[in-house]
Amino acid sequence: MSKFASREFWTGTFDRAVSTVAQAALATLTAGVTGILAVDWVQVASVAALAGAVSLLQSIAFRGAPEDPRANGLGGSAPTV
Repeated sequence: MSKFASREFWTGTFDRAVSTVAQAALATLTAGVTGILAVDWVQVASVAALAGAVSLLQSIAFRGAPEDPRANGLGGSAPTV
């Protein structure tokens, strides 16, 4: 079964993308801004959306099963110690 057919894969991918968007927005908001009125909200949304898109593409391209902590991102498993 393809990882793309798995509900767990898409749930994990969505969770990571939302987390990345929030982190990027927070980082952009706190970078050199002195007040809420000085925030360029379009820029914050743009940076956050780009980060979310990169997260989504990275999950599709490089992740194994997101719920498997042993996944190495190459379709195999990391060696167990």
